[in-house]
Amino acid sequence: MTDIRILDQRTPEERDRAFLPGAGKTWLLPCYDVMTRVAGVRALHERAVKLAGIEPGQAVADVGCGTGNLSFAVLAATPTARVTGLDPDGDALRRAARKARRRGVALTLVQGYADRIPAEDATLDHVVSSLALHHIDDDSRGAFALDALRALRPGGRVTIADFGGQAEGHAPHSHGWAHALRHLPSLLRSRVAHSPVVARNHDDAIVTLLTEAGFADAREVAHADHAFGRISFVQATRPVLRQE
Repeated sequence: MTDIRILDQRTPEERDRAFLPGAGKTWLLPCYDVMTRVAGVRALHERAVKLAGIEPGQAVADVGCGTGNLSFAVLAATPTARVTGLDPDGDALRRAARKARRRGVALTLVQGYADRIPAEDATLDHVVSSLALHHIDDDSRGAFALDALRALRPGGRVTIADFGGQAEGHAPHSHGWAHALRHLPSLLRSRVAHSPVVARNHDDAIVTLLTEAGFADAREVAHADHAFGRISFVQATRPVLRQE
């Protein structure tokens, strides 16, 4: 069985730092993998990995890895990639570690926050993230983008899959349980669209975030109309310094 350890890079001050769990509530964690599988999130992960274009042996950081599903998608596509998963949720990381042991894959897991990626300067080929950016609070989003730029080598790429694009119209009114059950997908989509957390990504917010951090060619490269809302796939590269 593969030995998977969880490294804790949190400072003493960070141990009480609040975070929003992947499932929204800590008590939902046991249901998280089932919920995301039923919701078709695996296809989003596979598309993000394909768009990232990760090559054998490259170093990858999965920011907001949760229970490890995007990391496993990277390793399924490129088994020799060197993947590090980062997340503040120790319980989710322990679940990811158990899954990695069962799969027999090499995966480094680090407990910490998105604004301090566990990599030396200019050592990563890719930073990837799926459905995690909207969980990062307003004060830390810019710090995450700057730290991703620091950790990536010149020409390295960040690939983010998250709720994004144009905000949707007003939420529909409820008309009782029967109506709610018939229209559950649209109600869930509307609930996500009008979440103040997801609102951080509306319009071109992800592209703007990366551009302001100093990334080059930040743009939406694809999108998907998911059951829970519009998913935007955004990529950008760390500029290559040219000598005069």
